[in-house]
Amino acid sequence: MAAPTSVVVLDRGNNTTCTINLHGATVVSWRVNNQEQLFVSKQAVFDGKKAIRGGIPFVFPQFHWRCAPPHAFVQVMRWNLEKGPERLPSGDVEAVFTINDSQITREIWNYAFRLTYRLILREKELHFIIGVYNPSAELTFSFNLLLHTYFKVPDVRRCQITGLHGCTFIDKTRDGAIYQEGRESVTISEWTDRIYQNTPQEHIITNVVSGRKMRIQKYNFPDTVVWNPWSDHSKDYTDFGDDEFPNMICVESGHVSSPVILLPGTAFEASQILQVNFKFLF
Repeated sequence: MAAPTSVVVLDRGNNTTCTINLHGATVVSWRVNNQEQLFVSKQAVFDGKKAIRGGIPFVFPQFHWRCAPPHAFVQVMRWNLEKGPERLPSGDVEAVFTINDSQITREIWNYAFRLTYRLILREKELHFIIGVYNPSAELTFSFNLLLHTYFKVPDVRRCQITGLHGCTFIDKTRDGAIYQEGRESVTISEWTDRIYQNTPQEHIITNVVSGRKMRIQKYNFPDTVVWNPWSDHSKDYTDFGDDEFPNMICVESGHVSSPVILLPGTAFEASQILQVNFKFLF
């Protein structure tokens, strides 16, 4: 784990916490009643250089950019703690993180930008509010944005994801072929890497083993990426255990199949709410 000075903890009490590593502003833990909601690989690297394998990495400005670190550079840069952690009158706890362009980023992507990342920890919710600002007086830029969320599950083969029925998706396991999802509840039984387009604002992940449900609500994120490397590709990653794939599922809110166009002096905002629903159905 990174040094304590690199980690920010939001603590709401009752064993409900959220831990953010300033390397990439990566959420590396979210516990509700001391139950961990996020998956982080046992082989994840915390060296301040490599992107952290698990939790909720922040993707900007390009998704799967070939000329930069995977998912681009903000994943491997140190963010600033702008505000907090601060307890709100409601009892919730918030913190705000920021990052600006620098000489290093402009050598890769020659635009000025400012990102703000506000996190609010509630009793059974984690709320994300993201702002992208273009401070240039002249230049327009385009970008992708994604919250690459790794959910911890007891057995991915017995999970169901709703809210994708009827959506078209790009299947990256089949050379980018485009299909339409015909299932009411999506299940995972093989290597999966899909970009679902124009998805509804809400998805629910049900862990059939426990009956626990996770609700994902999103705003200004038109795409939903679903990913699991399965046994086929777990070995491709040195920071991911060969036998870890059954215990995670990535369901990622993003704006990736088409870019956001940001005019000079304007801003873009997107948000996501994760809500745990502890209901045992069986």
